[in-house]
Amino acid sequence: MNKTELHKLQDYLQRTFGNKAVRVQPHQGDADRADVSLGERRIATIAVDDEDGDRSFSFEMKIPVERATIESYLRLLFDNDKFKVVPRAKKTDSVELNVGSDFLGVVSADDPKGKSFTLQMAILDYDLEEI
Repeated sequence: MNKTELHKLQDYLQRTFGNKAVRVQPHQGDADRADVSLGERRIATIAVDDEDGDRSFSFEMKIPVERATIESYLRLLFDNDKFKVVPRAKKTDSVELNVGSDFLGVVSADDPKGKSFTLQMAILDYDLEEI
């Protein structure tokens, strides 16, 4: 990822999560990955996805809480009360995460007992276009 992409990803995540403290920095030793931090805390990674000739990015963040507290955890973490966890039809091991009425990503259980989860978001090239 080049500096322009890192900057665009940071702007996108700051807007999406509603928090200007989100930072995106190059990952040590891997040019196709970036680290996402909130203040001093590393919270997620981003990887380049170049399949099918389209450049996109895969955001992944561990959520160390049980299903019942995902929404409140994310609201507290990002200081944003617009996060909404929505059940998925016919799925019990995952939920959708929305910001307001906009779909953000899927939160999937890391283990059968649902003690921790992972948020996965696809970030497409047009998501990074300036508004």
